[in-house]
Amino acid sequence: MDLKDKSLFIQKCFINGVWKEAKSKETFEIINPSDQTIIGTMPNCSQEDTVMAIEAAKLSWKKWKKTTGKERSILIRNWHNLILENIDDLALIMTMENGKPLNDSKGEITYASWFTDWFSEEAKRTYGKTIPSTMQGRRIATIKQPVGVCGIITPWNFPAAMITRKVAPALAAGCPVVIKPAGSTPFTASALVELASRAGLPEGVVNLISVSEKDVSSVGDELCSNIHVRKISFTGSTNVGKTLMAKTAGTVKRVSMELGGHAPFIVFDDADIKEAIIGAMANKYRNSGQVCVSANRIYVHENVYDKFSEILADKSSKLIVSDGKNKGAQIGPLITPAALEKVKEHVSDAVEKGAKVLTGGTTDNAGKQFFKPTVMTEVDNKMKIYYEETFGPVAPIIKFKDENEVIAMANDSKYGLAGYFYSRDIGKIWRVAEALEYGMIGINAGVISTEVAPFGGMKESGIGREGAEEGIDEYLEIKYLCFDGIDK
Repeated sequence: MDLKDKSLFIQKCFINGVWKEAKSKETFEIINPSDQTIIGTMPNCSQEDTVMAIEAAKLSWKKWKKTTGKERSILIRNWHNLILENIDDLALIMTMENGKPLNDSKGEITYASWFTDWFSEEAKRTYGKTIPSTMQGRRIATIKQPVGVCGIITPWNFPAAMITRKVAPALAAGCPVVIKPAGSTPFTASALVELASRAGLPEGVVNLISVSEKDVSSVGDELCSNIHVRKISFTGSTNVGKTLMAKTAGTVKRVSMELGGHAPFIVFDDADIKEAIIGAMANKYRNSGQVCVSANRIYVHENVYDKFSEILADKSSKLIVSDGKNKGAQIGPLITPAALEKVKEHVSDAVEKGAKVLTGGTTDNAGKQFFKPTVMTEVDNKMKIYYEETFGPVAPIIKFKDENEVIAMANDSKYGLAGYFYSRDIGKIWRVAEALEYGMIGINAGVISTEVAPFGGMKESGIGREGAEEGIDEYLEIKYLCFDGIDK
């Protein structure tokens, strides 16, 4: 791998300030999804390794929680600066293990840095409050304190941003962390942890354990059941999130769950079609559609249905499908063969049930795990793609007649992460925004994620919020202080 700083490519776990192998010496291979070559190996950590990492974090908490917000702020800021200084290397590592085009990887590193920037400031602003007492001689106040050791479980589709979005607020709050990255993309995580260490974070405050996907349950079980872990933050599928929540119940942990999505993208007939197309393209094809907030159902008013479908298909057909390292690449591979098979299944099921493919619909000759950007019309609720998360570069378009009909269709989902719609009618905008049962709404905007706004969903899409001022509160306990005898 052609890195400027080759020491950022680390094939070990990180416990108590030391890079090390798994206790068992076992490793697992990480595969480049673009060409199926082996990038390297990582330690296949066990329950025993996980306990060691938790113990290191627990010991570090005694000092870390006593540091001032300003002290923590300086260290997180150092980390932020190092991330940006090494953006090219971090992006290349990400592209090699995740497959996304280099420009997208650089974009994600930039996005990841926003959270270290934001929470370096929020570290100084964990305000309590005073409360007027109802009794003479009493004073009431609240303070905020770190929850304790946090287990951080991150996905493969955003291997940098999901770490900083969780770890930066945890550190800002005064919590040490044990990070378990996705088995497919651990090298981005190890590079970020190395930079955190260089930034001056004390031993034991940031720990990293890696484990293969087939052996992940032993590590996950320990993080969820260990009494010294006070909080779990997880981004991933709804099914796995439900399992983790059940496992945390025994020790009544705090949880943040950013789970699956099935986002509606609605285009009304009064919309600016040009802007709606731009928004749909940016939303649908980012990371080859492997994004939890990507549009899964595109609802278009019957008056503009044909026009919108034709333009979207034309623009989709011109996207460059290629190995992410290649210049100009816009669509990379699906992360695994299983992910590719799911996309193929959803498309074939839809076609069998009457959907029409305007462009794409097949694999691409760029490699074994590439799928052509696909636009389908005549999609309805009898098809798997209508209810199941596809996680691929497929845009299913559904026709609707009026506002009430499309709201009902959009809300007909167990998911409630993100929704989007395009309209220029201010009354309609307010009505639809309030009616959609989703935690985040993009109004005439196809990309809405930012560090300054709370990210999170409703229904089976999760619990809690990340980013914004709400993001650090997820790692803080509110303690009520009651003072009596003030007037004596």
